[in-house]
This record gives sequence, C-alpha cells and structure tokens, in this order.
Amino acid sequence: MEIEALYEIYRQHPVITTDSRDCPSGSIFLSLKGESFDGNKFAASALDKGCAFAIVDEKEYADESDARYILVDDCLATFKALARHHRRQFHIPVIGITGTNGKTTTKELVSAVLSEKYNVLFTQGNFNNDVGVPKTLFRLAPEHEIAVVEMGASHPGDIKTLVETVEPEYGIITNVGKAHLQGFGSFEGVVRTKGELYDYLRRNPESEVFIDAGNEHLMGIADGLNLIKYGTEPVEGLRVRGEVVECAPFLHFRWTDGKDWYDVHTHLIGSYNIYNMLAAATIGLHFGVTPGAICHALSSYEPSNNRSQLTETEHNHLIVDAYNANPTSMAAALRNFRDMQVEPKMAILGDMRELGDSSEAEHQKVVDFLAESGLDNTWLVGEAFAKTKTSLRKFADIEEVKSAIAECQPQGYYILIKGSNGIKLYQLPERL
Repeated sequence: MEIEALYEIYRQHPVITTDSRDCPSGSIFLSLKGESFDGNKFAASALDKGCAFAIVDEKEYADESDARYILVDDCLATFKALARHHRRQFHIPVIGITGTNGKTTTKELVSAVLSEKYNVLFTQGNFNNDVGVPKTLFRLAPEHEIAVVEMGASHPGDIKTLVETVEPEYGIITNVGKAHLQGFGSFEGVVRTKGELYDYLRRNPESEVFIDAGNEHLMGIADGLNLIKYGTEPVEGLRVRGEVVECAPFLHFRWTDGKDWYDVHTHLIGSYNIYNMLAAATIGLHFGVTPGAICHALSSYEPSNNRSQLTETEHNHLIVDAYNANPTSMAAALRNFRDMQVEPKMAILGDMRELGDSSEAEHQKVVDFLAESGLDNTWLVGEAFAKTKTSLRKFADIEEVKSAIAECQPQGYYILIKGSNGIKLYQLPERL
C-alpha cells in the first residue's frame, strides 16, 4: 500500500497505538518489534480489543480474508514514512535539536521561550528515538505554529534516519562529547553522527543553524551553512552573548542582544547550562520573541526528570542529575559542584554506561579528578567504578547504597547524585 493511501486511512482513524494493551476503539495498531517482543503476534488481539486496522510486516500474521490487516515490508519504516507524510501537511517552522548533552534541557528551554509567542509542538520527555520521534510528529495539529523536535542517537546513521523523518528547516547541535562510545566507536564517530543534522540542512540553502561559536568541534563541521551564532566570548558576529554571574547554587547569568544587557536568575544547577540558556534566547530572538519575554521564560523554567534539579529534604540539599551520565557530562557536573560556594559537599556517583573499551580509562579519570576536588564525602556505585584505583567508598549496586543510608543517614550535605539511568540512583532522593 502506498503511503498516500495509508495516510487516508489514518485520517479516518487518527490514533496509532503500538501497545496491544492500549487499543482505543477505531485506532490503528502498528506491530513494532524489539529485542524481546514481536508486535505482529498481538495484531489479532488488538483488533479484537477495538482497533480498526492492524499494520503487520509478517505475512503469517495477516489474514488475507480480513481487510483490517495491512501488510507492509517493515512496520517501523512505515511508521516513520507515515509520520513524515503527516509532518508535510503543516507548513510551519520545524526546529531539529540533537547533541551529546543538554538536548532535552535545551528543547524545553527553547519551547518555553517560543511559547511566549506561539503555540508550540515539542517533544515530550525524551521521546527522541526512531519510535518517539514519529509519535511526536503525529501530535502535530492545525493549531500549532512552530515545532521543536528532539533527536537522539546511539549509533552512526541514527540522526540521518531521524532528520529525514522530521525534515527540519532549522537545526541546533547543543554539543558533542564522549557518550555511547560503544555504539559510535570513537569521539570522532559521535561528531560525524551528530553532524548528520548539518548534512541534511545543507541540502536546503534557506535552512539555518543555531550554533555555539566557541565550540570548535561544531564550528569545524559547519562549513556551507547559514549560521546564527551565540556564545560566551566576545567574538564577531554573535547574535547573543552571555556570561555567568554566579552559581550559588542556581545559575545566575546575563545576556545581551548587542544593544542591552538582561539579567536572569534561573532554577537550574550548573554553569554549563548557560549554553542551553543562550541557545534558547538566540532562537527566541530569531523568531521575534521579545527580550523581556525571553527572560521571563528562562527565569520561570523549572527542571524535572532528574535533570539539574535542586531538592531540599529534611536532611540534605540534593543536586539530582541522575537521568544519564557520560564522561563529558560527568566532568562538567563535577567541575561545577567543586566550584559551588556551598558546604559540606558529598557526591554519589554511578557508573557511566555504553563506553565500550574506553570505560576503564574514563572511570579512572573521574576518580582521579575526585582526588583533587576537595569533596567531603564520595560514594561510587557500580561495576565500572569498582575496578578503579581509589580509596573512595565503593558499592556494588543501588541496594548496597540504600542499606548504607539506612545505617548512617548523611546529614547536612549538599549531595550531587549523578550516574547512568541503569544504575537507578533516581531511587535515592526519597531516602536522603
């Protein structure tokens, strides 16, 4: 079946479900596959529960006598193609965002700023993979005036596939760093993969890229693009420049559009977040949001999902950044924590996953930095940290940490909690 014909069916039944446990009446069931499941096996059940159609990609699960089955070559490819066709029905600006660190925070800040003037469609949570991105695009509706779509990657080619689904006219790579090295193979592989967004935008001479002018890796792959620059150094051609005033503990910064300076007190922890803030201010200005409205959005934004959050409990102040971790983000978080004018300080750090052959060296770099950081107390959690050479206290897993907290409740600390999501450090705040 051609995409145009399938889209006509979608217009009559504009709800697509990929979960056979959630089958709204009249919806379309799409049979996706994963490492441990095959959605084709649930197509019949989805129809019985109320779906109007079931899209499958294995002939044995399609009853040829039942017109409700739609057989395609590849359900995931069909999902993305159908989402792209839906996106093409809306002639609005679409901004694509990717990067090693900060892409979700930047997406939320950009969306907050643009929402001061527009009805914005933006990625919910971290729905930034080859299933989440199509789901985001299917939420596009006539009332939307601009879209902000986040795209993540863990292997070469991931961004190329996603950007060809999203088809943005504007793009931003927040930064490139050491993450998912097991999938990318090297830091250079990370740069090339994130740069697939730039490669796509080069096809359209009218496309524009928002870029940190001080990032040599990004500037080095940005030839031939229309650049709208921001940064912290007073270089020529900046649309927005900013500087950190203080982090005590929240980021307080100021920025200029080249005419006036604007002061912003944020609810974010970490001086590194100034780049996310400046990106949002730059994009806001480009789309006609006033400086006053930009400042209002940035100062009002409060983080969630365990990203740069400060939580005050009965016993401690917690700096929770437990959603994910890689060498670049870990180093930035530790440098910022070291420089924060608060005391006493404690860190609970979990393993950084998916680093491949670089894992041992990268975890040793962390503990070497910790030896010079002057923190009052540090706990390390996970198999990778267990292999490091350090006298710091080590825990095999989250359960051992919970037991230690129950035995000797830390009191009166500012505690940085950071690690890969799989270490489950997000379970700790309620105990601290």
